[in-house]
Amino acid sequence: MPKTEPLVTIDHFKMTFGNQTVIEDLSFDIKRGETFGLLGANGSGKTTTIRALLGIYQPTNGSLLIDGQPYAVDSGVQLGYLPEERGLYKKESVITVMIYFGRLKGMSRADAEEWSMKYLERVGLADKAKTQLDKLSGGMQQKVQLGVTIMNNPSLLILDEPTKGFDPVNRRLLMNIIEEHQAAGATVIFVTHQMEEVERLCDRIILLKDGKASAYGTIADVKKKFNGASLDDIFVTIYGDPTEHEGVDHA
Repeated sequence: MPKTEPLVTIDHFKMTFGNQTVIEDLSFDIKRGETFGLLGANGSGKTTTIRALLGIYQPTNGSLLIDGQPYAVDSGVQLGYLPEERGLYKKESVITVMIYFGRLKGMSRADAEEWSMKYLERVGLADKAKTQLDKLSGGMQQKVQLGVTIMNNPSLLILDEPTKGFDPVNRRLLMNIIEEHQAAGATVIFVTHQMEEVERLCDRIILLKDGKASAYGTIADVKKKFNGASLDDIFVTIYGDPTEHEGVDHA
């Protein structure tokens, strides 16, 4: 069945902070059931777009809709969000934190614990279930955060740099987990700088530069526009010298 029905619609979105315009008249959609790559150099507007979509920021102009309406916690959309800035309760044990978030997602305590233990077993952390989170390495904490994100099988997954800091073995494990959610029909918004991940997972992409779309469409369409260049080469063509973009990605 073709993936034609938009789940996410962003229309003439503009975002300013004081005198700085971060997003300028941005429009695109994300089809139900597709994996969509939201790409760009640091400061290009990716995180700002996600935050406005989730209602964390109020757009200066335009509309950002999920399933035809602005997102609200009680809107009925089953959503899992893995932010770039991790947000776990680091003084609590792994299993306590996972059960807590499972309960917030509407799971019973027993179901949340059962799901969490199965997940921890899969990602090699079952022996860390009762360990305080701040005693774990960054990569281990990242696995826990991913588990919290995908609990209760959300229909919309927003993953902001999910493989950051992962070694190749754990990156492959994460890709497998994401692909399972794809196969189950989830819509995935995927932010990454790893073009091989984009090639493997994404149906369509948008490349942002200075809050505007420099490329948008299927991977094949984007490559065709740039005379068959690789995504890495297209990225360099659009964004130029990477030293021009050093610093924190605030957008």
